[in-house]
Amino acid sequence: MSPLARYVVETFVALCAVIVFAAFILYAARRAGVGHAGGPIDLVGRLPLDARRAVYLVRVGEVVYIVGASEAGLTKLGEVPKSELTFDTALPAGSSFKDALARVLGQTGGKRGS
Repeated sequence: MSPLARYVVETFVALCAVIVFAAFILYAARRAGVGHAGGPIDLVGRLPLDARRAVYLVRVGEVVYIVGASEAGLTKLGEVPKSELTFDTALPAGSSFKDALARVLGQTGGKRGS
């Protein structure tokens, strides 16, 4: 085998070893829980307004902060005690978008009278 071929093979084997080692480290870190959210902060809700703007509900302890996010950064819009919020968004299985929209609009799902 020529010296050039030997160099290419050794480089390829070393590169493969580094890739396998990096994959193992990432797998082990994921199994150990590195990078997972923890602590007293919890994202309660998100309302996208357009492609670059959204409103978030972030719970920190017993307070829920209303935060606006845009290309200019994050802005605190207000805060609400956790006890004042209710999240009754569960829909029965098999419900359609029409049923969900009627529920949000406060209708019973029947037809409107003209």
